[in-house]
Amino acid sequence: MTRPSLRPVPRPSSPAGPRAPFGAPPPGARGPVSGPVPRPAPGPAPRRARRRPTAPLAAATLAAVLLLAAGCGGRATTHHKPGTGHEQATGNGGTLLAARDESGHRLRELPAADAPSVRAEARPDTEGGWNVHLTVERFRFTPESTGGGALAGRGHARLLVDGREAARAYGPWFHVPSGAHTLTVRLYADDHTVWATAGTPVQTTLTLTPSAQSPSVQPPSAGASSGVPSSAPTPTPSPPPAPTPAGRTLDIRVTGSTVTPAPSRVELRKGERITLRVTADRADTVHVHGYDREAALVPGAPATLALTADRTGLFEVETHESGLVLTQLVVR
Repeated sequence: MTRPSLRPVPRPSSPAGPRAPFGAPPPGARGPVSGPVPRPAPGPAPRRARRRPTAPLAAATLAAVLLLAAGCGGRATTHHKPGTGHEQATGNGGTLLAARDESGHRLRELPAADAPSVRAEARPDTEGGWNVHLTVERFRFTPESTGGGALAGRGHARLLVDGREAARAYGPWFHVPSGAHTLTVRLYADDHTVWATAGTPVQTTLTLTPSAQSPSVQPPSAGASSGVPSSAPTPTPSPPPAPTPAGRTLDIRVTGSTVTPAPSRVELRKGERITLRVTADRADTVHVHGYDREAALVPGAPATLALTADRTGLFEVETHESGLVLTQLVVR
């Protein structure tokens, strides 16, 4: 049986011709295309999205706004600007008067019950001059706020040697060189106004004599507004009464602003003797008001102050620099 021969079937060739132009419908599409392909009509350009401020920029903007608000309506400072005069009437202590001292500082009036007082004691120094110690009542030295507002019971002292201002004192001790004849110590507020009562500056005046062998003590001068020494005689302190054998000892420790034991009242009988033993962690001075007795505090070392309660009343024991009340003595 003969097999049929297999012949390859020829593929139909694609008709040769030009290619259809771009955009023309492909072969087999329905209907002819007349004209170019339509494009959408131009419209408004799309808006660009606003960039949100970054976190650092937002924080800086907020800080600027806060600073501006503080400058316009914030709490005003009481300190004067460098290169300007002292601003007065910035505090709420006392009444500002029109009167001025010889240096041009205005007086600030306080009632006698609230006004501070100052006493001075001068001791000859072995190398010349005098070591002067101040005892103040209802007053504390505040060098850290000098130039600020006037607050009752705060400020500094100015020293007038022979009627001329020589220095300032920001604590109870200072030295006066040789050659001085009179010393006036006057109390000022932080805004440099003069503390006064009854229109008179709060001050005390000492007469410094080279032949003085004992401490020179003078009470506050109530009528002088300059460095002229008072004509009143220097009072001679009466000797304390003989100590009685009976007595007690009170131990007090000061750590920072903490007083141990907590401040309370100690009842004493008139004539009873008491010994205060105070230990502090910083240099200071312990003072018994009314008795005008005081002792220096050395950090870590106990200071002993003994007295006989020969006066009746209520007497506070406090520190000068830190202004802490240690205890109260009630003598009946």
